[in-house]
Amino acid sequence: MQFNPEQRTIKIKYICFRFSIMSIEVKNITKTYQSQKALDSVSFSVNTGEIVGFLGPNGAGKSTLMKILTSFLSASQGIAIVNGFDVSLHSKDVQKSIGYLPEHNPLYVDMYVREYLEFNAKIHKVPLDRIASVISQTGLTPASGKKIKQLSKGYRQRVGLANALLHDPQVLILDEPTTGLDPNQLAEIRSLIKKLAAEGKGKTILLSTHIMQEVEAICDRVIIINKGCIVLDKKLEELSKNKQQIIEVEFNSPIAQNELLKTLNISKLENIHGFVYHIYFDTQKDMRADVFDFAQNSGLKILQLHKKNTSLETLFVELTT
Repeated sequence: MQFNPEQRTIKIKYICFRFSIMSIEVKNITKTYQSQKALDSVSFSVNTGEIVGFLGPNGAGKSTLMKILTSFLSASQGIAIVNGFDVSLHSKDVQKSIGYLPEHNPLYVDMYVREYLEFNAKIHKVPLDRIASVISQTGLTPASGKKIKQLSKGYRQRVGLANALLHDPQVLILDEPTTGLDPNQLAEIRSLIKKLAAEGKGKTILLSTHIMQEVEAICDRVIIINKGCIVLDKKLEELSKNKQQIIEVEFNSPIAQNELLKTLNISKLENIHGFVYHIYFDTQKDMRADVFDFAQNSGLKILQLHKKNTSLETLFVELTT
């Protein structure tokens, strides 16, 4: 729903009251392009100092929301508050208070690394001695005297991160920071983000990605968006505690599925193909022996049997397909 100016002011005051523990507050954000909804009543909040992975397939609405949070794009409906500022009413304050690395990192490639950072430091009115600090922090020292066009994509991403950190923002918004990197570059940037999180002293990081390993390695919490709607919002610790156990088993002949469900207290049973099944259990106990006993008591032979654990990737696929 849309708010009139008085209602919006009251709503913002309420959200800003909550901001003592919140860095980002999103309330019913909708973005429509003609008849297509890119975001549909999205709501969530991010605590100060939290590192949140924002996951979704291509076209799910991740970049659209990032652009709204950074005031580069206006929402069709809803309210977003970043660092206590309404992104619609105080866009300059929002942009001054965040560090943003967009998906397509815009750089002046004919400038030297240090020259580029000096140029941006002057825009932010940041003391020039801050440049040496971010160069060191992002591992850019070997490349600081080179032109940006001479750098690999991994080092260009480091330049983008250094630029985002120049004014020492309390909120970092990183949109697909490892897209297009080779495995070595990906590991370098992932390690760098993890280091920034560890040394951030309360920095809030919202990291958009579709790489599950990044979220599992870096983040405290994951939000999954699909077709413009949030389909999951949980802490990684909670997900790891609630992992299902999956037994993949191949029998030599058809089974009585109702008997299997009743005997083993299964949460879900899937026939993958032929006589191959995925059997889901909500327990940490290794259930392979129980499946073996069932087969023996039913006069079946097991051709293969192994245990799998659900991962963030498995959960992502289930929620977005």
